[in-house]
Amino acid sequence: MIGFGILVLSFLGMEVFSWAFHKYVMHGALWNIHKTHHRRNNTFFELNDIFSLCFGSVAVILILLGLKNFDYRLWIGCGITLYGFVYFVLHDVLIHRRITRWRRPASDYLEALARAHRDHHKTDQREGSVSFGLLWVPRRYYEK
Repeated sequence: MIGFGILVLSFLGMEVFSWAFHKYVMHGALWNIHKTHHRRNNTFFELNDIFSLCFGSVAVILILLGLKNFDYRLWIGCGITLYGFVYFVLHDVLIHRRITRWRRPASDYLEALARAHRDHHKTDQREGSVSFGLLWVPRRYYEK
C-alpha cells in the first residue's frame, strides 16, 4: 500500500516538476532543443524528443535499482513511467496527432486541454507562451 502511495505521489509530482522544467528550463537555457517542438516540421522525431529519452532513462534506472528490494525507487520509477505514458497518449497522440489512427475522444477536459496547448503554441518564440503543464488545465480553457 505504501508503494502505491509513493507511485501516486511520484505521478503527481511529475506534473509539478514538468510544469517548472518546461517553463524555466525548456523555455530557458534549453530552448534550442525545445524550439523544435514549437516549429512545424514534417518529421516523426524532433530534437525535443530527447527530453522524453532522458526522463525515461531516469525512470528505468530507478526501477532497476528498486527491483531487488521492491523499495521506494521502484515505485518512484513506476510513477514517472506512468506519467510518461499518460503524457505520450495525451500530448503526442491526441493533441499533436503524431499517431494519426487514434481520434481525440470528445470530453470537456480533453477539449480544454487541447485549447490550453494551442494557446501555448501560439508563439514559436521562447517568450510569450502560457500553460506549461500537461494535466492541470486552468479554468479559463473550459469556457467556450
